[in-house]
Amino acid sequence: MIVQRVVLNSRPGKNGHPVAENFRVEEVNLSENISEGQVQVRTLYLSVDPYMRCRMNEDTGSDYLTPWQLSQVVDGGGVGIIEESRHTNFTKGDFVSSFYWPWQTKVILDGNILEKVDPQLVDGHLSYFLGAIGMPGLTSLIGIQEKGHVTPGSNQTMVVSGAAGACGSLAGQIGRLMGCSRVVGICGTHEKCLLLTSELGFDAAINYKKGNVAEKLHELCPAGVDVYFDNVGGDISDTVISQMNKNSHIILCGQISQYNKDVPYPPPLPPAIEAIQKERNITRERFMVLNYKDKFESGILQLSQWFKEGKLKIKETMINGLDNMGAAFQSMMTGGNIGKQIVCISEETSL
Repeated sequence: MIVQRVVLNSRPGKNGHPVAENFRVEEVNLSENISEGQVQVRTLYLSVDPYMRCRMNEDTGSDYLTPWQLSQVVDGGGVGIIEESRHTNFTKGDFVSSFYWPWQTKVILDGNILEKVDPQLVDGHLSYFLGAIGMPGLTSLIGIQEKGHVTPGSNQTMVVSGAAGACGSLAGQIGRLMGCSRVVGICGTHEKCLLLTSELGFDAAINYKKGNVAEKLHELCPAGVDVYFDNVGGDISDTVISQMNKNSHIILCGQISQYNKDVPYPPPLPPAIEAIQKERNITRERFMVLNYKDKFESGILQLSQWFKEGKLKIKETMINGLDNMGAAFQSMMTGGNIGKQIVCISEETSL
């Protein structure tokens, strides 16, 4: 059986910007036979995420992420449907997900790396398992629970950078649901700012490409910042940290502005900002959602419940076709997406 797959064509270099041409689509022959414990699955949706930029380097700089290999199939979050099974936990027609899904139209996988997913949790929107009812949703929820120290009724102000992205668009809403009295987002277009305030319940939004972010923050957060959900790092984060209150908290979710630079993670703060952080006792600890697997099941149920109650609005940017994976990745890294960036490989969900 001939299938299509995406391989890593070239590396952008540690300090380079990834482009669509770093990826290549090719055809390969998929065996008709599957072994005991394996399943054959058809890919429905694939995820592109900022952390993948590290996997494009020969050394990811991380002990839990392996680098993608040149001319080898790329992998990441995926959802699909089982077409044939020789694994006791799965039957034909089951919907499954994995964090290590090859970018391939059909694939034979070890059933032990898959998790069965229930379409009812997402009202049939299976792609949501790669976003709000998946790893980005869990990252936002558990990050705020573990590192945000949100106390209902205490008039806390939360600022979210990268606020229209996969995690940011959820984090602002979750911060509000958990008790923040004011939520301000920072993003890069007027359209995104409008979405945050008109649909996602943010009190205000700042377009960092227009005007002075420090002045706008001062105006929109008159009582200072108590919780900062940081997706971007760099100058924007330095500006936010300089306006944070004593004993406030940074949720270190991502540092996308730094991913094309050869710096350690999390990147060190400039000396003046580090001095503010220490002087005001602002917590800034590395947050790794994979360290909280015991909270995943309850987290998914909470996210699903909020979604079904209409309390959590979910945004996606959907691109079609395996041959557009590279373009989707490049777009996501430059802020072209609103909400979760998803690539639809096959919309046909029935067998």
